[in-house]
Amino acid sequence: MKFRLGAGALAVILIVSVSGLVCCIAMHAQAPPAGKSVMSVSTSSSDDGSSGGVSSSNPKAKAKASPPDAGGSADVPQDSKASTPASMAGDSYVVGVADSLLISVWKEPDFSGPVVVRPDGVVTVPVVGDVHVAGLTTTQVQQLITEKLKGIVTEPQVTVVVRDIKSRKVYLMGKVGRVGAVPLLGHETVLQLLAESGGVEKFAKTKKIYILRTEGDHQKRIDFPYKKVLEGSAPDVELMVGDVIVVP
Repeated sequence: MKFRLGAGALAVILIVSVSGLVCCIAMHAQAPPAGKSVMSVSTSSSDDGSSGGVSSSNPKAKAKASPPDAGGSADVPQDSKASTPASMAGDSYVVGVADSLLISVWKEPDFSGPVVVRPDGVVTVPVVGDVHVAGLTTTQVQQLITEKLKGIVTEPQVTVVVRDIKSRKVYLMGKVGRVGAVPLLGHETVLQLLAESGGVEKFAKTKKIYILRTEGDHQKRIDFPYKKVLEGSAPDVELMVGDVIVVP
């Protein structure tokens, strides 16, 4: 009798011990490690600067939080890289028909304002009247108007600025990408202008390209050795106002 009770008690104690050990292992497996929680908070704080936040693995969220690039296009004017024709006109620029000028007389707004050169090469200045300016530099126009104002204004101070250049043009004809009038901004050459117009067409007769140039009262033909210029064995030709490039 004593042996049976001892065996039963031992069995009960063994069952209870095994159950407790299983429960302890299960609870330990479900509980998250304390170290991981600390690392998560630390990472969140370093990513977005806020304490106690949750770090995000979404790259778009991090991109929104990052500051804008200081060298982005928002800081650079869109038109800073593109030169307008008027910006290239200095004191030695020769005024032509259709050019727009701004005449400014210091402390005399009645004599100041924009003018456009007429087909006869003349502009009209208030009170002064018609002034022939085509073929003169901006400095010469300034001096001319100053002389005409001396009898009207005491010590006139005149400034002449080119607002828009429309007189400097060359023309493209024939088998090129774009035909028509092209503004001549500086010292462009024939090859440069052909490139800007989209180049010559596939079946163009490049050996017969020529330039028509007006000199005085007659027109001169200048042959253009296209292939030799491309190869560098012949010099390119600098264009002049009014030149007509013909690509047969």
